[in-house]
Amino acid sequence: MRLRVPTALFVLALAGCSQEPSPIDDPSAAPAPEPTLPVQALPDTPRDSWTECPYLDTEWVAQTNGQRVTGVGTDTRFNPPACQFWSYPEEPQLTVLVRHMDSVEDARAVVDFVAPVDLTQPATLPGGWDGGRHGGGDVPGRIGAAYAVAKGPTAVAVFTNQHESVKAETVAKEVIANLAL
Repeated sequence: MRLRVPTALFVLALAGCSQEPSPIDDPSAAPAPEPTLPVQALPDTPRDSWTECPYLDTEWVAQTNGQRVTGVGTDTRFNPPACQFWSYPEEPQLTVLVRHMDSVEDARAVVDFVAPVDLTQPATLPGGWDGGRHGGGDVPGRIGAAYAVAKGPTAVAVFTNQHESVKAETVAKEVIANLAL
């Protein structure tokens, strides 16, 4: 069927007259804010996934932590995504979190969760980063070591299934450098 020009213009005019923008079409409608994750939130990724970490190279992680990587997962509830690297053991070989919190106190609370003051040693990095570290076996109920530091409202936390916190520290330094924190 062929429409003549006046008929086509009339149909187009009717189509455009009475439509109100829906919330989906309205560019001023802001998306609902994501709920704030609690200080103790940890990533949850499947061990058989393979989603590259946006700020850590997988081969670098394998060399640094001393284990072959058999899976990589990212948890996008965190911004930037939290990364977990898997190997043969049940637990992740490496878990990395970068938390941009609402306050300095909240960032400090993240560090205190990862490296409880009464069970860990102090940790510092150049540029004003400070927090805590612990080796494997130092914190009851945890496997491996951890390193966590904060600067302002930002916290960087690394858990490793290795016993030496120096590996977690090396990863934290790389994360801070790669993300220019």
